[in-house]
Amino acid sequence: MAQIEQITGTGIPIKGNDIDTDRIIPARFLKCITFDGLGEQVFADDRAALNGDHTFDQPQYKRASILVVNRNFGCGSSREHAPQAIARWGIKAVLGESFAEIFFGNCVAIGIPCLTATSEVVNRTQDFLEANPAATVALDLAAQTVTFGGQSFAVVMPEGVRQTFLAGTWDACGQLVANAATIRATVAQLPYVAW
Repeated sequence: MAQIEQITGTGIPIKGNDIDTDRIIPARFLKCITFDGLGEQVFADDRAALNGDHTFDQPQYKRASILVVNRNFGCGSSREHAPQAIARWGIKAVLGESFAEIFFGNCVAIGIPCLTATSEVVNRTQDFLEANPAATVALDLAAQTVTFGGQSFAVVMPEGVRQTFLAGTWDACGQLVANAATIRATVAQLPYVAW
């Protein structure tokens, strides 16, 4: 498992509060057997309604790796397809004012740090990205900062989650697999478990 201390790249702004998981990946795409191909369908209905004028369709943002959103992003149903679609589009981290709890947890489970900042910092970051789509943005989990345009601002992440990213232990399933021998040895010593 990889330690995640900093994510650096270009950013993509999505403005608006309460963007739910059905907008991120519409329900008709939940029938897939694997998550492959979901990246192409992220914000499918919003993109269709804007006829190519959605931020995710604009060429200047095609290689963005940091998504910058507003309040209560990922609310609605608990579909894990939403962070999977975002990740498969190319997003490696999300900065926002706040996140729905289940969306946040689903992001952590696949290695996407979600950091929060004040509305002022988020709005300033979004405005900067609209004016400078090729500019580099850095999210530093260790220092808890976002840096762009020669300025740094405070960001926050729950300490326990932040430590799992810094230590490289964010992948709970990976932890189980990596420690399978130790788990078997512990189980073998338990008097109430019969093999």
